[in-house]
Amino acid sequence: MLLRYSRYALALLFVAAGSWHFLHPATYLAIMPPQLPYPLALIYVSGFFEILGGLGLLPQPTRRLAGWGLLALLVAVFPANVYMALIHEKLGIPGWVAWGRLPLQLPMLWWVWKTTQA
Repeated sequence: MLLRYSRYALALLFVAAGSWHFLHPATYLAIMPPQLPYPLALIYVSGFFEILGGLGLLPQPTRRLAGWGLLALLVAVFPANVYMALIHEKLGIPGWVAWGRLPLQLPMLWWVWKTTQA
């Protein structure tokens, strides 16, 4: 039962975060590494896959595939989190927040793994 509620919470987190990509793309444009092409398209694509992955966590037949997709997505967006930490002063984000987010990726990866492999 706890695993089910954890999965619902994770699904809600990813759907909300993915929706934010469409509602407030400027937030993500600010942390997009400049070497990446088509930044706005990448923001919409990542938002779409966050929503799709979050919803995919709910039905049992798609759960494992959604988990693998979300793990890949978390790895793929990590460079943007690093870039955000590097330019945190320009963004007005406290350094402890920007740098503190980076190690939180590990428990996030673990959470996705644990909720999708059962």
